[in-house]
Amino acid sequence: MTPYFPGHGDHRYMVSHYDLALKYRLANNRIDGTALLTVTAAEPLSMLDLDLGRFRVEGVTVDGVPARHVHDQGKLRVALPWSLAAGAVAGVEVRYAGRPVPVPSPWGGLGWEELSDGALVAGQPVGAPSWFPCNDRPGDKASYRISVTTASPYQVIANGVLTDQRRSGGNTTWVYDQPEPMASYLASVQIGRYRVAEVAGTRVAHPVRLATRVRHDFGRQGEMMAVFTDRFGPYPFSGYVVVVADDDLDIPVEAQGMSIFGRNHVDGRRGSERLVAHELAHQWFGNSLTLSRWSDIWLQEGFATYAEWLWSEASGGQPAAAHARRWHQRLTALPQDFVLADPGVDTLFDDRVYKRGALTVHALRRTLGDEVFFLMLRDWTAGRRHANVTTQDFAAHVQRHTTQPVGPLLSDWLHDKPLPPLP
Repeated sequence: MTPYFPGHGDHRYMVSHYDLALKYRLANNRIDGTALLTVTAAEPLSMLDLDLGRFRVEGVTVDGVPARHVHDQGKLRVALPWSLAAGAVAGVEVRYAGRPVPVPSPWGGLGWEELSDGALVAGQPVGAPSWFPCNDRPGDKASYRISVTTASPYQVIANGVLTDQRRSGGNTTWVYDQPEPMASYLASVQIGRYRVAEVAGTRVAHPVRLATRVRHDFGRQGEMMAVFTDRFGPYPFSGYVVVVADDDLDIPVEAQGMSIFGRNHVDGRRGSERLVAHELAHQWFGNSLTLSRWSDIWLQEGFATYAEWLWSEASGGQPAAAHARRWHQRLTALPQDFVLADPGVDTLFDDRVYKRGALTVHALRRTLGDEVFFLMLRDWTAGRRHANVTTQDFAAHVQRHTTQPVGPLLSDWLHDKPLPPLP
């Protein structure tokens, strides 16, 4: 299968850990960074290709030894001082500086973005190189330590657990540890003048003036967490934080252990509650269970969309079946010109992919029955916790939970273009 983003990522090696130390100056949007990558060769290796955006590379070392390098067109090519055998491990340190520039894509610039008073990272799918050197493919997950130093009036939020916070002069350094494996596109830093409060058992960072609306709009998130834990299994990370930026955002942003909303998503009437459910569900589907290749995006967007319907069902709204009937009728009237299990780059984030993915999940639920379906789902998240998944993995997993032949049903929904009827 042809990769969707052939210019990103390298299968010849894996990264087991990133240690990122950033100094960020808001006044001129400048990063001075040091990244230490723990690299394992998957095959004999004399060159290492890293993904990195428009920075000046000030030096590269491998296990402390200076290494020759060339940086051009988003690739940092490092000539290793010695060849690495398959399975060998090395520490690659990159020192870099400059203004972070979003990575161009069909959906606009991705990655590090300036806000009116702060910054955010929206990395999906290929925005990670806008702020650190990485092996930018979803199948290579690693643990992270992220340290950010910036002006003291600003709050810094990154993936994982805050382990240190120290002030020096007019700056504060924030240190976060993310021990669970994470894909590069899910790594995130949020910087703003935020108040951090606990709302319904979840940390929420928000502008002070939006406090009342935030408490109301995220007030059912604790109940939501309980519903999803019952349906999907235990929450897979050590914490969860919601960030409400003081800017309008087109859509909420997904990150590991974190969701980012714009001020336009907070209206004091829970007008965006389905999106709150969607982003929370991604912690299971997308962040813990991460697709191995982008063609399988339905495995996270379809399930997160179905979680919207499950929350509606559990919270007194329309049942999932009503949402399924409505969306099936709508999709019937739209072009059916893509394959769900391989929609193509141009259709990757098309709403039809999200909704047909959710309909596929509902078709399985109708076919298996609730008891078997939710048992299958909990086993799926438990067995693949913090791992990578494919459509083939999921089909085989479903079949192990039933004597019914589900191959034809999944083939109709996933591999044929015409929209099948709902069971």
